[in-house]
Parts: sequence; C-alpha cells; structure tokens
Amino acid sequence: MTQLINDTFLRALRREPTEYTPIWLMRQAGRYLPEYNATRKRAGSFLQLCKNAELACEVTLQPLERFPLDAAILFSDILTVPDAMGLGLYFAEGEGPKFERPVRDEAAVARLAVPDPNVELRYVMNAVSTIRGALGGRVPLIGFSGSPWTLACYMVEGGGSDDFRQIKTMLYRRPDLLHRILEVNARAVTDYLNAQIDAGAQAVMIFDSWGGVLADGAFQRFSLAYVRQVVAGLKRTRTVPASAAAPAHEEQVPCIVFTKGGGLWLEQIAAAGCDAVGVDWTVDLGQARARVGDRCAIQGNLDPMALMADPAQIRAEAQKVLESFGVPQPGAGHVFNLGHGISLHTPPDNVAALVEAVHTYSREMRARGASASSL
Repeated sequence: MTQLINDTFLRALRREPTEYTPIWLMRQAGRYLPEYNATRKRAGSFLQLCKNAELACEVTLQPLERFPLDAAILFSDILTVPDAMGLGLYFAEGEGPKFERPVRDEAAVARLAVPDPNVELRYVMNAVSTIRGALGGRVPLIGFSGSPWTLACYMVEGGGSDDFRQIKTMLYRRPDLLHRILEVNARAVTDYLNAQIDAGAQAVMIFDSWGGVLADGAFQRFSLAYVRQVVAGLKRTRTVPASAAAPAHEEQVPCIVFTKGGGLWLEQIAAAGCDAVGVDWTVDLGQARARVGDRCAIQGNLDPMALMADPAQIRAEAQKVLESFGVPQPGAGHVFNLGHGISLHTPPDNVAALVEAVHTYSREMRARGASASSL
C-alpha cells in the first residue's frame, strides 16, 4: 500500500502531537454536494450506488476534491449487514430504509446467521480496496459499521422509528430474544469490520446511533456490552509490507465509538477499549476531556446546524469548539467533527469555511501555546 501523505487524523487518534487539529465530517459524501446527486442519479438508486465499487469510490472522493479534509470515510450504509442476513432491505420514497422481513419472534430470531463479509458483503470490501487505491495515500480511509444495538433497532422495528416501540417491547418482555439478536449482530459487526481492515481500512468507527434512546442500565446491558465485545474482537494492528519509502512495520488500526446522546455514559464508553470516543453537540468538550482523561482521544462536536450560519459565524463556532477542548497534549487527542451527520441542506461553501477555520485556528492555538511555554 502507498505511504500516507497526511496521517494527522491517525496521529490524533493515537494522541500523538499534530501540527493542527484534523477534521472530517460524518456523511461528508452526501446529498449536500451536487456532484454526489449527479452520481447517485447515474447509479439509479442509493443501494445500487453502495453496491458499485467504482461509483462508491467516486462519491467517497468527491468531498476530498472540494475540501482539504484529513480523512475519507467509506461510502456505504450501516444496514448492509442486516441486508446480508436476508431481511430484504429497500428504500421507500420519502420514508427511508425499510425491511421486508422484520425480526420480531422466535422463528425469525432463530433464522438469523452471521453473514460472510467476503461473500455476502464482498461489494463493500471491493469498494474499500478500490478507494484505498484511488486515494494514493492522500489521507487515511475510515471503515464503519452500525453498533449491534443500532442494527437491532432497524431489524426489529422494520425501519426507522420515533418511539422504538417494537424493540423496547422486546427488551422488556423478551430480553432473551433481544440478547440473541445482539449476539449475532456483535459477531457480524466484528467480522465485517475486520474484513474492512483486511481490505485496507486504516481506522474503523462504530455508529451507536440509537444508544441514547435507552434508559440508564439498559444502555449498559443492551448496547455498551456488545460494543465492548466488538471492540475486543477487532484487529488493532496489521503488517505493512516494505516499500521504497519505509521498511515493513506494524500499523495501528484505531477504533472510534460514537453513541449519539451518550454523554451521560462518556466515561464508560471511553473505558470500552476504543481509541476515541465521539460526542454529540450536547457535550462540552472541555468537560469531556476532563472526564475521559488519558483513556482515549475525543472526536466532535459542532452542531451540524451551525453550518447554516454565515461563514463568519461558522468560524466563530469552530473556534469555540477548539477553545473548549484546548490544545491537545500527549495523552489527549482531538479530531474535529460534527456532533452528527451533515445536513443535506448545508451550502458546500460553508463546509469550506469550516475546514479552513479549523485548520487555521488550531495552528494558531498551538503557536500561542508554544510561545507561552517558552517564556
């Protein structure tokens, strides 16, 4: 594989010194970009776009052509795993993802099996390897999966939900059934992420998008326990073959865990064995840094709606986030991100303003810190 030109993102996750705070954005390849919409139209549908390695590569790289981001993230969907289990994923116009065969009784649970990521999900691995080749070492590539609990929410509800009635009914009436689903999902997610690492992903992220809907106590039993199981089973290093630029060496593969609405359990998530914990915009980064300590790095956490402001206000909001975290020191790393996915209504020029502000101001903060320490 090609030597990395910009490894700032990976160094921040390893809590090593960086010249500036790296930035990437959740859903950075998406509908706010006109070029993405054109490619999606060519693909025919969202699923066809996900399953075509060349087109998935094309949209993964589109935001990098516009903005000097510090990482690329695989273009795919968290529901590829339950789709590979045979649940019949489809997208209803204006309604989002749906499953033809929701998992709501003992027979449906008994039929669940862990898919082979190199067979049923081969198209994802093809996309990962295609993207790595196309990146040419420009920036690292992030692979990802939904968490076992988040996948179970869609599998039991049959799609998105406002109240999570189906899965919470199962949680309280038949926790044994839900645990069986989560056990299968945990094995599937572990295999899936390890296959992405084998295919070339240089970091992986677990999206626990719906962990925050759980009550305290239930979160630990039904979400965090299975995230911890996945993290423990991940390949955290791989051997990089020798090249003209460097001898053969071991490369760390960091893992990020993001629980939307998980601020209450920040310390527990950070203790799950991950290299970074993602936080949403409801969490103060300075307090998060104090609570996490030197256990892992932190990723986040600008409110995505701040990108609807004018560029001057976006710069001010970015500076607030950076100031809240402070200058990273050994043992404390920061990756700038939104507190959730970017809105499809976001003007691309505003994203450019954000990226420039983060890079510029974080450099200034480090320069001020260095000047102060030399006095």
